[in-house]
Amino acid sequence: MKEFKPIKEGKVREIYDNGDSLIMVATDRISAFDVILKNKITDKGAVLTQMSKFWFDYTEDVVPNHMISTDVKEMPEFFQQEGFIGNSMMCKKLEMLPVECIVRGYITGSGWASYQKNGTVCGIKLPEGLQESQQLPEPIYTPSTKADLGDHDENISFEKTIEILEEIYPGKGEYYAQQLKDKTIALYKKCAEYALGKGIIIADTKFEFGLDEEGNVVLGDEMLTPDSSRFWPLEGYEPGKGQPSYDKQFVRDWLKANPDSDYHLPDDVIDKTIAKYKEAYELLTGKPLEV
Repeated sequence: MKEFKPIKEGKVREIYDNGDSLIMVATDRISAFDVILKNKITDKGAVLTQMSKFWFDYTEDVVPNHMISTDVKEMPEFFQQEGFIGNSMMCKKLEMLPVECIVRGYITGSGWASYQKNGTVCGIKLPEGLQESQQLPEPIYTPSTKADLGDHDENISFEKTIEILEEIYPGKGEYYAQQLKDKTIALYKKCAEYALGKGIIIADTKFEFGLDEEGNVVLGDEMLTPDSSRFWPLEGYEPGKGQPSYDKQFVRDWLKANPDSDYHLPDDVIDKTIAKYKEAYELLTGKPLEV
């Protein structure tokens, strides 16, 4: 059996080269504040992979994506062992674009902090009198740079994304920047509306895109998982305060309250976190997680 070694390891994902495709494995690692925590969250990787699969299938009419298969029987034998089943996705190779495509439908987190200071989020002027967690009149696109491991992403303006892309693709910077913005907002609107019908508010999320061999914009990485998005329960939603969430906000809150934890979570926080991830998966897809 041929052994595979990751060609790239992120905070949560490992990427393997499979010749004309890649195999992305979502591990059970969890990160917060750009640090990988010392615990693993059992089944978290499977939730991320299966959730992405669900959304990729749901939105392929909006924008093509990089998914080929999540069935390990279609992958090399190495990936048919425990540890890869349920959390692996074979993907098309893309030339990834160096922009994190963030869309916010509600005002929360760093956006709320910025709005309180000067009425803007990432330089975008918003109406006066908004409350914390309130839905915005229209979703806003607030891209950022992609930071290397250990660095922080940096918010950038739409104009700056044109500059960055123009440098790499002369004559096409504006075209690609506009494509990213339009596709990000279209994906968010379609999925947020669907999720609302299932009792979940998608407050914000981020997408990553790449180019295929023909230069078409294709959705890559993960999609609308609790790692890349803020999910809130619709039941009990009330603007004017922070909301309970299905994502790792639970972990962030515990770490903030326990600054001496050395990034080590107690068992009950781990159990509650995976329960939240699974609950979100089941509400959105209508079926229990199968690993």
